[in-house]
Amino acid sequence: MISVNGLCVEFSGKTLFKDISFVINENDKIALMGKNGAGKSTMMKIIAAKEKASRGSIQYPKEATIAYLPQHLLVDDHATVFEEASKAFEKVLRTKQEMDSLNKELETRTDYESEAYMNIINRVTELGEFYYALEEVNFDAEVELTLLGLGFKRDDFNKPTNQFSGGWRMRIELAKILLQKPDLILLDEPTNHIDIESVIWLEDFLINKAKAVLVISHDIAFIDNITNRTVELTMGKIYDYKANYTHYLQLREERRAHQLKAYKEQQKFIADSERFIERFRGTYSKTNQVSSRERMLEKLEIIEVDEVDTSTLKLRFPPCNRSGDYPVIVDTLSKSYGEHLIFDQASFAIERGEKVCFVGRNGEGKSTMIKAIMGEIDFEGTCKLGHNTEIGYFAQNQASLLDPSLTIFETVDNIAKGEVRNQLKNILGGFMFSGDDIDKKVSVLSGGERTRLAMVKLLLEPVNLLILDEPTNHLDIKSKEVLKQALLNYSGTLILVSHDRHFLKGLAQKVFEFKDKRVLEHFETIDAFLARNRIEHLKEIDLSK
Repeated sequence: MISVNGLCVEFSGKTLFKDISFVINENDKIALMGKNGAGKSTMMKIIAAKEKASRGSIQYPKEATIAYLPQHLLVDDHATVFEEASKAFEKVLRTKQEMDSLNKELETRTDYESEAYMNIINRVTELGEFYYALEEVNFDAEVELTLLGLGFKRDDFNKPTNQFSGGWRMRIELAKILLQKPDLILLDEPTNHIDIESVIWLEDFLINKAKAVLVISHDIAFIDNITNRTVELTMGKIYDYKANYTHYLQLREERRAHQLKAYKEQQKFIADSERFIERFRGTYSKTNQVSSRERMLEKLEIIEVDEVDTSTLKLRFPPCNRSGDYPVIVDTLSKSYGEHLIFDQASFAIERGEKVCFVGRNGEGKSTMIKAIMGEIDFEGTCKLGHNTEIGYFAQNQASLLDPSLTIFETVDNIAKGEVRNQLKNILGGFMFSGDDIDKKVSVLSGGERTRLAMVKLLLEPVNLLILDEPTNHLDIKSKEVLKQALLNYSGTLILVSHDRHFLKGLAQKVFEFKDKRVLEHFETIDAFLARNRIEHLKEIDLSK
């Protein structure tokens, strides 16, 4: 059991949160929720002992292991993937090596009565208690199974980690955390860099094998599936619910309704009291009653109603020209990089107005296919756009194409046309840019902020084919809902690459699966596809032991 006691964090005289106390029990799976800026990541860093609170403390059991996966991680090393993941067992291996070394020393020593000899005996006993209490584990097999579950292939195991992108290196750190089997796993947006199959594998691991888990995530399906408790951080306080996210939303609404009722009653009491005081102040017979009510009002603790987003932003794409019947036609398309075949003889057509998603493990060719459609790479076969097709394309590198000299508002104001110009501030607010933020220069924005701004810019352009490659990675739940509603109302053709199942639900009418060098077309929703494939995937991972 880990105890959080009276935490308070203050920055430059402002209080982020105060008097925060709660307990993390052995098998709790907790979602830490709250709007951006509420202090969720700060709270997690304090529990992970990466930052210090202004006041308060965290109490850990002796020998407790806390593992933390931050949102942004820079790994710089030259070990192989397998070697780096195996570092999860360094403590165990060091224990075994020290124990073996000390036992060997005891075999040669003869000073049985000396203090030094007894110290060695005590140390061997202490190490043995820890080591022999562990389950017997085939370390190599555990590493292999975890890496496969997180999307690595056996061919990757002996490659240096510096050959992999930031997202893949994040997976290596995640593998190390899972292999340690810690008492508490702290995860800050863990699904941002992994595909749907790996998210499903991670869910099963956290549900069935992990002890306590505290997670920050905007992936509703993920947190709904793994959590049994929700801790909300709002207005500097916390509320603790024994419920997953969806149930928590209902309970929060009920709580706010009670707060609002109590607040209105209190405001009526205050108004009545003030009228009484004003009316009878100076009246001798009422002096005691007036004084009593004044003291009561001075001591009264004003009821606060939790802040809630009541905005009803409805964003619609601007009108666009009508495309031909088939905006995208792919025929016997093959792509290789040197000896490495990505996909072979892919053939499909996407009709006007269809909303489809590309799914498959990272590296199976989803982004490569998009680059072929965009005409950014060479390939064998045919890939052509239909008549009058106008493409709007969002990829992670879109953020780097923004003009750094412009402000946030200028970036969108330069391309907005028609009535939507009157909504620009509301639209920016829907994507977490509010108040004075809109006057910031693009040059000072973080990577996540630039990505969100690039998304807003795209939504204001009149196009009839939208291609979105992982559009939700840097969006909060509210922003994702704004985007999803806009896409549901979008009359053009949509190609989506996303690992966010809740976001895809209701959007994708057809699934293109990239697997084993092929592109398979499935005439079903993403939910039906995942339900059918979940057991097959888990069996596949199990058989690869």
